[in-house]
Amino acid sequence: MILKTLPAVAAVLTLAGLTGASTADAVPGTVSGDGGNRIGVLKDNGDAYVKAGGLGATWVKGAGEVKQVALSGDRIGVLTGDGVAWVKEGGLGATWVREADDVKQIALSGNRIGVVKDNGDAYVKEGGLGATWVKESRKVKELELSRNRIGVLKGNGDAYVKEGGLSAGWVKEADDVIGIDLAGNRIGALTGDGVAWVKEGGLGATWVRESHDVIQLELSGKRIGILKDTGVAYVKEGGLRATWVHEYEHAIQIALSGKRIGVLKGDGDARVKEGGLKATWVLEAGNVTELALS
Repeated sequence: MILKTLPAVAAVLTLAGLTGASTADAVPGTVSGDGGNRIGVLKDNGDAYVKAGGLGATWVKGAGEVKQVALSGDRIGVLTGDGVAWVKEGGLGATWVREADDVKQIALSGNRIGVVKDNGDAYVKEGGLGATWVKESRKVKELELSRNRIGVLKGNGDAYVKEGGLSAGWVKEADDVIGIDLAGNRIGALTGDGVAWVKEGGLGATWVRESHDVIQLELSGKRIGILKDTGVAYVKEGGLRATWVHEYEHAIQIALSGKRIGVLKGDGDARVKEGGLKATWVLEAGNVTELALS
């Protein structure tokens, strides 16, 4: 997830009359997926629920006292309020495995798990849930994973991405960044002035300016989603210069995965659509503070 500085977002949403979800307590991290069929929500009481299958599938409670939920394939990750990262693999009722303590962000992609510790150290493991952690970077504000790419946003606003093994070399992508996002061979960056940029191809590809006045940027496959500071969500599909399609108003979060688009409204209602950009919205849950797609 690329979400502009939380106090600034809260102020904008208050002015727009969009407050309702607990934005100030949000945890940075990817909420968009890579074409899976799972949907996760974090309720305002700290309970995390996940469903698998169609949009009308049944919710299964995953855990309580949660402050972040992450999905990827048949893995579910949660970060609990005491800073413990847990991951389960398989069915929705699989057993949780304790992954790390003193964590402020968890990220999942394929068979990789990443965490950012309270001290800013970022670690990633690859393979089974019991694999060994590899320290990737320090002074990290946000960690992003996508297939064989790892991205970090440093506390000073510098964004770096590496490609390949866990010990590959870092490439500096941009500075003055407040969030990064990865999807396949695309990299997204949201700069401090509210401009969303995306590049496609190698790590040294050219940036394309996508939009301005943006507070969240999400990538999945050939889709790009943005949330404007007015609460309006847009999505485009295809090339980086494709036309934006107006998706929803009064939103405080957007999520993408394959042919699914999700939005969270200021009143806590989470909606998801599946299919084309003009597909019909389905109300998934109420009293939601975070929506995640696999």
